[in-house]
Amino acid sequence: MRILSLAARRLAAALPALFIILAGLFLLLQLAPGDTVDALVAQMGGSDPTMIEQLRKHYALDQSTSVRLGDYLWRLVHLDLGQSAIYGKPVAAVILERLPATLLLMGSSLAIAFAAGMALGVIAARRVNRWPDTLISTLGLVFYATPSFWFGLMGIFVFAIYLGWLPAGGYGSVGAGLTGIAQVLDIAWHLILPTLTLALIFLAIYLRIMRTSMLEVSNLDFIRTARAKGLRDTKVVTRHILRNALLPMVTLIGLQAGTMLGGSVVVESVFALPGLGRLAYESVVQRDLNTLLGVVFVSALLVIVINFIVDMLYARLDPRITAGH
Repeated sequence: MRILSLAARRLAAALPALFIILAGLFLLLQLAPGDTVDALVAQMGGSDPTMIEQLRKHYALDQSTSVRLGDYLWRLVHLDLGQSAIYGKPVAAVILERLPATLLLMGSSLAIAFAAGMALGVIAARRVNRWPDTLISTLGLVFYATPSFWFGLMGIFVFAIYLGWLPAGGYGSVGAGLTGIAQVLDIAWHLILPTLTLALIFLAIYLRIMRTSMLEVSNLDFIRTARAKGLRDTKVVTRHILRNALLPMVTLIGLQAGTMLGGSVVVESVFALPGLGRLAYESVVQRDLNTLLGVVFVSALLVIVINFIVDMLYARLDPRITAGH
């Protein structure tokens, strides 16, 4: 019951946050120069004032900001994200087409970064101030300090162009007509480079956090007591140190969810992946307000869901977390 109460409180707190994010972004976009009609007219090479006025009425841009904000929020309550000016179809349909690529990229990158960061952090903490610790910490610093787009470009140059081992981009082989397991393997093959590119930066963060957390927990009284009882070192590490050291790592997953979505914009652009990040970039360039707000809405929902799952996992890992705290 305490877990359910905690879940209800987290969900209740998420709704106002989602409203503030969307309303704030909507108002900020009104301050940006240009709008959807300006972008469409520029693509057509110009237009007469009458057509421009009709387009503004069609996209409801002739109304006041407050009226358009109220209309958008009302449509959002009914899960109506509006019509995309770029693609000429509902925003929800466009996002559903792009969502699988982003989810696959984020999920695989997060899994690799978390698992490898945890393993390297444990090794570094177990060999503190020795050459494995120095090597792992140095690599972590290099990965953290290097921009993701540079990793992507170098990965394309080395593994796609020079060695020819991996595809340079895309979400699958164009015109191959693959289905079933062959299509799944083809998509996985194309996602190797973008996944590693996005994972390297977060791997550096996780290994540094895991190393620090392992060293901190190792000096606590209950660990000394466990060692004094004669427990084997491996058992002390796996059953006592590791479980408590994982708490900051689990928390970091929720904090990094939004950052990872932001990083996917760069990675998807470099590797030409048809995901939400690239869609957001195209929406900004084309001034497609409905599509951009739809991407932000889905992205905010993803971050809220991930943080909700993290809160529940944290409550399971740490019994001190209750509904009253």
